[in-house]
Amino acid sequence: MVKSFQGVRKAPEKEIQKVTVAEFMTVKLTTFKPTQTVGEVVKILIDKKLSGGPVTDENGGLVGIISEGDCLKEAVRGKYSNSPNNSGTVADHMVREVITISPDLHVLDAADKFLRSRVRRFPVVKDGVLLGQISQRDVLRAVSGLKNETWGDT
Repeated sequence: MVKSFQGVRKAPEKEIQKVTVAEFMTVKLTTFKPTQTVGEVVKILIDKKLSGGPVTDENGGLVGIISEGDCLKEAVRGKYSNSPNNSGTVADHMVREVITISPDLHVLDAADKFLRSRVRRFPVVKDGVLLGQISQRDVLRAVSGLKNETWGDT
């Protein structure tokens, strides 16, 4: 029988890396108003190479999200019925039940939230105010910069 005289080894304390959504979110957003037409939104999305954006009220509060898919539904409906396409308003087609994220949330928790949902971006909101937006790509950028944890000998 072999005995070890090294004693009990303690795992090194983990360095907790505080990397929050606020550090990686986009703050210069293109926003839309509920009264804008889908045609206006389509032009902006194409010109700015965006796939969607938050919809805000006159006070800057988040009231929805409009996406390429929402606009495409209106365009197809207009072509199918031979009526002017893109004539509906943002309010008619936006998603009203928006999942938001806190700027103080750790990016790994944000990654988990992305994995559990079917969205590509979350509006970042604090106290009802739209502060920015974080995308899956932003989270990937943040995660790729995190240090790996080592549990080996010290």
